[in-house]
Amino acid sequence: MSSSADAVNMQIVADLEIEMMADLYRRMSSACQKKCIPATYRDPDLSKGEAICVDRCVAKYLEVHDKLGKKLTQLTAPDEKVLQKLQQH
Repeated sequence: MSSSADAVNMQIVADLEIEMMADLYRRMSSACQKKCIPATYRDPDLSKGEAICVDRCVAKYLEVHDKLGKKLTQLTAPDEKVLQKLQQH
């Protein structure tokens, strides 16, 4: 593969990663806000309980995202090795 094709592929991967992280952020924000913050605001700032709830919710989302990423990497590693062997021939 040429270096220009590699650069294009790397840019596509980078763009997809940014898009996936933005999607994760949107879903996480929406879910944690729904779970932790009442629809009718009483105060302009988060209460201590709301802040703790949001913090825990975000931590759980990121932990699950990390675990899924590691598992997917583990599952796709054999496929990547096969692809590399096929490209060498």
